[in-house]
Amino acid sequence: MRLWLAVLLLLTLLRFAVCGLAPLSPDESYYWVWSRALAPGYLDHPPMVALWIRAGTLLCGGGPLGVRLLAPVSAALGTLLLASAAADLGDPGNRARRARVAAVLMNATLLSGVGSVTMTPDTPLLFFWTAALAALGRVLATGRGAWWLPAGLALGLALDSKYTAVLTGMGVAGWLLATAGGRRWLRTPWPWLAALLALAVFTPVLLWNGAHGWASFARQGGRTADWHPARAGRYLAELAGGQLGLATPLVFVLLVLGVMNAVHEGRRGMVGPALLAWVTLLPLAVFVQHALGDRVQANWPGLLYPQAAAAAAAVAPRWWRQAAVLGFLVTAPVYLQAAAAPFPLPRRMDVTLQRLAGWPALAASVGAAAGPGFVAADEYGLAAELARALPDRTVLGVQPRWALFALPHGGRGAGTGLLVRSERRHDAPDGRYWSTLVPDGELVRSRNGVVAERYRLYRVRLRDPLPSGLDNDVARLPTRW
Repeated sequence: MRLWLAVLLLLTLLRFAVCGLAPLSPDESYYWVWSRALAPGYLDHPPMVALWIRAGTLLCGGGPLGVRLLAPVSAALGTLLLASAAADLGDPGNRARRARVAAVLMNATLLSGVGSVTMTPDTPLLFFWTAALAALGRVLATGRGAWWLPAGLALGLALDSKYTAVLTGMGVAGWLLATAGGRRWLRTPWPWLAALLALAVFTPVLLWNGAHGWASFARQGGRTADWHPARAGRYLAELAGGQLGLATPLVFVLLVLGVMNAVHEGRRGMVGPALLAWVTLLPLAVFVQHALGDRVQANWPGLLYPQAAAAAAAVAPRWWRQAAVLGFLVTAPVYLQAAAAPFPLPRRMDVTLQRLAGWPALAASVGAAAGPGFVAADEYGLAAELARALPDRTVLGVQPRWALFALPHGGRGAGTGLLVRSERRHDAPDGRYWSTLVPDGELVRSRNGVVAERYRLYRVRLRDPLPSGLDNDVARLPTRW
């Protein structure tokens, strides 16, 4: 026990180092903008990631370590919670082994390795869902109904992190309704009180959506209507391949074996494995259904990993250690490349180049090209990166999403400015926002001579006034940490 706790401490210190050395991705910079304009909801996700970034930057400043501070902290605490859940959600024997194996397997996944050094909505989602799972384990291990209350609170906070938490909540509900052990709890007030507590914690997000035309729900829920059966084979293969990569191959096999065993044991009447099976298979069925019509992003099923690791710990064969070592060996070069980029990889093989590299140099070139005028971008990630890197400039975000932010929509910059657009965008800039729109060259973002992305520049002037309905689409982004 002491050995793996010491390893967890060393791993956490390594993750802190990577957090401070690796540049922020465009999505992380975008969530940093959220943290400077706090609200109960946003177009893309609930607000928890913004609150975590705000807390981290208050403690450690606005650099990468401050933005990501709570990622390695939550990964370490989440490991302890998962160990507790794995110990509780199985037979009374081998509790210590199950705790240790589940903790190691989860940390050995590439999903956990990357998620513990980046700050996205998945980071608080995994932590709070693991906390809910640990509380449910305490419910079953102790028989004390009061443990339902922290489970409900944690599930509500998971919903405040990312809407996919509703899928694991549905899994818990399915377990309560479909199993004898679950139905016994339904005859007590505790699960009902937990549900009310989760709803109360989630209510601010509901109210924000109601006040903004249900924009966030429409954006996320609209994806369920996609139906392209001709592409289903490709999307299903991508779903499976993505999880094989994020879990790492041998750990993936163990997770599958664990879930299969949980189903078997659940059918035999074991309450803990039945819960693990329900909170894994019901969300998985939703992801598979989605893959029949559209691509499932590889990180979406990440909230299945804690329960799958807990299930795998019950049946892990002797070679689980080798599986974990392989997982850590897969993650190590990713950390090294993100922090120091020692490997001269081509662009298509280097995600760290594509997402992390060259932003300060690009922003400096943009600032020089813009002269005294403002800088603008109609891609949210690019706009956020420029805002973080140009603290003394007026940086404008130009997209309908910005109308939903509590950001300045007046005094956005007079005169001419520079619009920056990725060459990946094959459409023309939206002329409704600009009275002047003149091509003005291009810039590249690169690292060690390898081009990550090319950008077109346009000399622009904002329309004054903007057409009706577009005036709040242009916002002045925060540039001070």
